[in-house]
Amino acid sequence: MLEWFLSRWGVGADDAEHLVARAIGGRFESWTGPDPVLVEDIAERLAASVRPDAHIRAAEPPLPDHLERWLAVRETVPWHKAQNSSGDGPVTPARDGAAEEIRAFDATLDPARGQGLLTALELMRADAARGARLDFDLLQSWQRHVLATPGPPPLRSLPAFAKGGLERYGIGPDTRGCLDACLTESANDPTWPLPLTARAARAFLDVCFFHPFDDGNARSALLTCLFVLAREDVALDNVRLLRRVSFQADEPQDALTLAGYIDLHLRETRRRTADPAS
Repeated sequence: MLEWFLSRWGVGADDAEHLVARAIGGRFESWTGPDPVLVEDIAERLAASVRPDAHIRAAEPPLPDHLERWLAVRETVPWHKAQNSSGDGPVTPARDGAAEEIRAFDATLDPARGQGLLTALELMRADAARGARLDFDLLQSWQRHVLATPGPPPLRSLPAFAKGGLERYGIGPDTRGCLDACLTESANDPTWPLPLTARAARAFLDVCFFHPFDDGNARSALLTCLFVLAREDVALDNVRLLRRVSFQADEPQDALTLAGYIDLHLRETRRRTADPAS
């Protein structure tokens, strides 16, 4: 509706889409209507964007490629310093934290969405049990159920955006090969040992910032992280911090923060498994 309004007053379709996206900024909750204060704020933003100098802002340079930024940051993160409580053997929690989270959140939003993600979760765990190689083909096999598509969803063919349009992820002929190479590094390598929590966090962020699919990338990232853990016989009784916090492509500390969250859930899972009454 806002784009139509701008088009009615002579703003080009592409510019209208850009201006509305910036005005809204991802602030609508998907299950509620906007309150009056939010509506007024968006109206003010939109009005300011069509002032006489609006054509100057419409000509702003495109966002930098945050996938490129992530790949640069990825090489500088001191992954070996990640907190790690996984060295005491397998972890089998008393309750299935991932499945409980899906039923409480995804299935509440949409029962079909919840069921699709639960199906993908079971498939992911079977793949982990057989020691499958983590690559884009494996992600596709899970994402088919996440998105309920008739076939494996393809790699996106256009730049992707996230965080209200503040991050942009480019695409090129080498994107898939680069993604596969990054995901391969999630396996334990005796020649360059890294903590399991670091490898799980890095794979999670790889999927977030490669953003391989047109939709459902956050769910794909969660499955990827859990796969890296499950392949080494580690499961969690809570995954909430892995879904409630946003991470930045160009912030090295965010990567270690995520590894710390994984470690926190791991430590708490061990504690509650040893003492179910706690």
